[in-house]
Amino acid sequence: MTTFAILLGGAVTPTPRLAAQLRGARVIAADQGMVHAAALALMPELWIGDFDSAGSELVLDYRHVPRRSFPAAKDASDGELAITEAVAAGADRLILIGALGGQGDHVAAHIGMARALTRRGIAVVLTSGHEETRLLTSGQRLDDIPAGARFSLVPLTDLKGVTIAHARFPLKRKPVALGQSLTLSNVAEAGVSLTLEAGEALVFIYPAIKLE
Repeated sequence: MTTFAILLGGAVTPTPRLAAQLRGARVIAADQGMVHAAALALMPELWIGDFDSAGSELVLDYRHVPRRSFPAAKDASDGELAITEAVAAGADRLILIGALGGQGDHVAAHIGMARALTRRGIAVVLTSGHEETRLLTSGQRLDDIPAGARFSLVPLTDLKGVTIAHARFPLKRKPVALGQSLTLSNVAEAGVSLTLEAGEALVFIYPAIKLE
């Protein structure tokens, strides 16, 4: 599996879990996302953007990193351009770092990109370090939530056959309607797994938040 990490402009909290997820990943920075490279001990192979928000100090510190510049008036965000570059380079797994902690419109756009990429068979994790999000679709299984962590499953469509095993609030083949909050704020136990028979949902994971 070829994993690419995309550095985006939202907030990021370095954590051991995030470091483990990034191990062996190739890295592309999108404009201001380069600000996270030092904290995460990453060296991007490419820096993409219009550089309207990168800042002169970043440009100086990372002047050795190859850059691909675009005009500010363009029809795609810097993040989308970086993702497109990673996919063209063979990515079949993407970690979108800083995808959740920024402007609401950009967060929504990143989630939309993740949905489109998942439908193409590319696994996507959106993360701020503190919070992770990924798409769960019919026939998939999610089983890497740390024991004790809080998690929520948020329907994007009406869901059929939701099964949550080894959690504080288990479910077995339960329908969950769009807009229903039944699957918010659960707690993972050892061996937790989530599956659904039909539909699409976002799974939000808070690895550092342990609920008693």
